[in-house]
Amino acid sequence: MCIAGYEDLNLFHGDLHTHCNVGIAYGTAEEAFQNARTQLDFSTVTAQTYWPDMPEPKGYLEPIVAYHVEGFRRAAELWPHLQEVTEAANQEGRFVSFLSFEWHNARHGDHVILYQGGRGDILRAQSLEAMRSELRRLAGQGVKTFLVPHHIAYATGYRGIHWPDFQPEFTPVVELLSMHGVSESDEAPSPYYHDMGPRDGRNTIQAGLRLGKIFGVVGSTDHHSAQPGTYGSGRAAVWAPALTRAAIWEAIAARRTYAVTGDRIVLQFSLNGRPMGSVLPPGEGREIEVSVVGGDALDYVEVLHNNQPIHRWDLLDAGPARPDEPVKALLEIGWGQYGTDVNWEGELEIVEGTLLAVEPHFRGADILSPQAARASEHAFSGWELQGNRVLFHTRTWGNKNPTTPGTQGICLEILPQANTQIRGRLNGQAVALDLNALRESSQAAFLGGFLSPAYKFHRVVPRSRCVCQTTCCHVGSTRAQDQYYVRVRQLNHQWAWSSPIWVKGS
Repeated sequence: MCIAGYEDLNLFHGDLHTHCNVGIAYGTAEEAFQNARTQLDFSTVTAQTYWPDMPEPKGYLEPIVAYHVEGFRRAAELWPHLQEVTEAANQEGRFVSFLSFEWHNARHGDHVILYQGGRGDILRAQSLEAMRSELRRLAGQGVKTFLVPHHIAYATGYRGIHWPDFQPEFTPVVELLSMHGVSESDEAPSPYYHDMGPRDGRNTIQAGLRLGKIFGVVGSTDHHSAQPGTYGSGRAAVWAPALTRAAIWEAIAARRTYAVTGDRIVLQFSLNGRPMGSVLPPGEGREIEVSVVGGDALDYVEVLHNNQPIHRWDLLDAGPARPDEPVKALLEIGWGQYGTDVNWEGELEIVEGTLLAVEPHFRGADILSPQAARASEHAFSGWELQGNRVLFHTRTWGNKNPTTPGTQGICLEILPQANTQIRGRLNGQAVALDLNALRESSQAAFLGGFLSPAYKFHRVVPRSRCVCQTTCCHVGSTRAQDQYYVRVRQLNHQWAWSSPIWVKGS
């Protein structure tokens, strides 16, 4: 499905903020880009480089300051190598890479500086305006950069955003979510629970929109173990004409972007025929069109005007499922005892049906401080499609607690027949499931006995439950600036948020 404004565009998913050992994180740059290619179209690997207003190393802050200082030293040492690896990873039309570094700042908030290419310098500016001055200097030399705020909802003065400092120059997009949580509003899912503090509603996306700021949104992982795009932590979706550095860059600059948590949700949103990120001239009549193809059953799709919902499509609006329509079948693997690594080798084949597509749901070990490090190898997942079969390998380590998944997944899109089966092997154990039985219920099993690693084939989801196409009309003010955006929630708790569309006031 394609709506007005997206006719000549393609959808690409990536990660614009993720870390490895070029700083205070783990895994090599080579491992990071290897992981990125398993489930993304574009990525950066971000060096952690500088913090001009870092606190004094006193008391409980002494070890925290010390590991940042050591990380910054390592980043400077490995920066030339990161440039080489980033440049080598770029393959126009297949996978796109960008160079980036992170600039911490307590007063102005943390930012990621992205280079359009694979070469550039670490900039150690003392303030946000000084950083912009550096970027203007580079622009005068023909060097293109972006300045992307992240984990913005921390308190001002504690590495959260300060909206009065925000300028659109160099900053077409803002990070809406990452491993830190979701910053859409103070009522959004995934509150901030990192030790850096809670979410402050005055520093959210909706707060910035209320102030009349113009910016698009992306998701990023901010992952710390060389796993760009780690499932469920945040990704950037981009509508661009081609998979090239120039095309992805132009799409971000135009704000044709949206944020997803993990599933490759396809979201199109237009107003009067213009795509997300657009700024329209004054006018009362607004014709809004939305198209969504989810990675699981959709719960609801909402259109918001000036941060308030004005239109909702929900699952009750979906038509009846047909027995011959494509379905999504998710295999989830892991469980077992936390801290016990399990290497998985899997082979799945569709019998009396057609395997249409495969979407991996691969995760890396969640690490946000040196004290949490435990693995020495960080590239351990991969998959290969062979006709009606998919082969994959990955690793799990148990769930850290009852609410934090450490599982891996592989989602199959299948065109079924009357007696379609899923057959294969998981770590040498034969599996055989009737697709019709999976329409009624999920099925779980263990590799061994009690507390051993386990696997689950989720209940299959018909494509009609994943698809929404809805329209609405709205009459807005011609005097004040209005903004509209779309948010999507799936039944599996994966989300998407579009960049806004603005209608200027007179």
